Amino acid sequence: MNAGLVPPDPLPGARMLFSLDPAKSHLNHGAFGAVPLTVQRTQQRLRDEMETNPQRFFTQGLLERLAHTRRHLAGFVGADPAGVALVDNVTVGTAIVLRTLRLAAGDEVLLTDHGYGAVALAVRHECARTGAVPRVVDVPLAASAAAIVETLRSALRPGRTRLLIVDQVASPTAQLFPVAEIAAAGRAAGVPVLVDAAHMPGMLAVEVDRIGADFWVGNLHKWAFAPRGTALLAVAAQWRDRLEPLGVSWEHASGFPQRLEWQGTRDYTAWLAAPAGLYALRALGLDRVRAHNAALVGYGQRVIAEALGVPADRRPVPDPGLPESADLAMRLLPLPDGSAGDMGQATRLRQRIADELAAEVSVSWWSGRTWLRICAQVYNRAAEYDRLAELLPAMLRGSAGRAGG
Repeated sequence: MNAGLVPPDPLPGARMLFSLDPAKSHLNHGAFGAVPLTVQRTQQRLRDEMETNPQRFFTQGLLERLAHTRRHLAGFVGADPAGVALVDNVTVGTAIVLRTLRLAAGDEVLLTDHGYGAVALAVRHECARTGAVPRVVDVPLAASAAAIVETLRSALRPGRTRLLIVDQVASPTAQLFPVAEIAAAGRAAGVPVLVDAAHMPGMLAVEVDRIGADFWVGNLHKWAFAPRGTALLAVAAQWRDRLEPLGVSWEHASGFPQRLEWQGTRDYTAWLAAPAGLYALRALGLDRVRAHNAALVGYGQRVIAEALGVPADRRPVPDPGLPESADLAMRLLPLPDGSAGDMGQATRLRQRIADELAAEVSVSWWSGRTWLRICAQVYNRAAEYDRLAELLPAMLRGSAGRAGG
């Protein structure tokens, strides 16, 4: 352990709640999450129920069970239960919103350069299909909350900008955005705002209805311990009856939210098991989990930064203008020049770290350089970050040497 850097105490027994491979350091919880064993078993019981009598499972009370789940999850994120729909993930929710807007030639969709790649792909696909144009606004990593709001306000073009998509916590950069202020700027300009909140539920406290966005979509299978394929799309009242599902099925005439949720014989067990994830999280203690994860990822960032020689002023840290950013469980670090030269090389570097150092991390190419993103969850220990800090510099020196010939 590094002298002078004190990590938080582990949460007793938390590691045993997961079926993760103990031979790996799982430092990238933000990518796919990890489902506790209790939630896995809950979902398996639901699958068993479904397979015992599929006719009964799908036709007797399933809609009511989905409504109960929806209300439970809506309460957790501070959203009006009448204004949310269950969807598979943020990308699907984004595609639904884009389809609903009925974009046309001359329209534009505004994104930031912090956006998630699959969301950007969905925007480009819909724009190519309709003749609209995607436009990306660069937001500096060190920008203050006020500067972010002003940058995006200045970029809006009323009458042409049909949608602004902004992350609440950005996936590639782990930056928290002041989404309530951004949503207010969108309203003032008459531009709808979609908040990509893939990383919010569970990691940070959130009150969706106080944000005031037209659309908010958050995954519960990352930080809220739900089975994968569980997300909530919250929709402002004026949009609910206008939303168009990606596929029309039997509940289409029922309106929102059933027309979005019901897709015939899909496997609904992930959604039905999601409240068990919230139970597991609350059993550990929401405040304890958040405090532990924020402190541990801060420790990890510091020890790895010191090992790599990254000075303190180049380590992205929580924005004092957004106090809740201190609870983020993801942190970013710049990797040395020459670590990678594009996203393909960054992906290969990530795989090398997984294979050779037995550590699962995120490596990305963003804003012209390579970045390491690490996460912390209750199953992590300080020794995992210490080990990565010990081994990573030599690997990167070797990578740079090979790249240089």
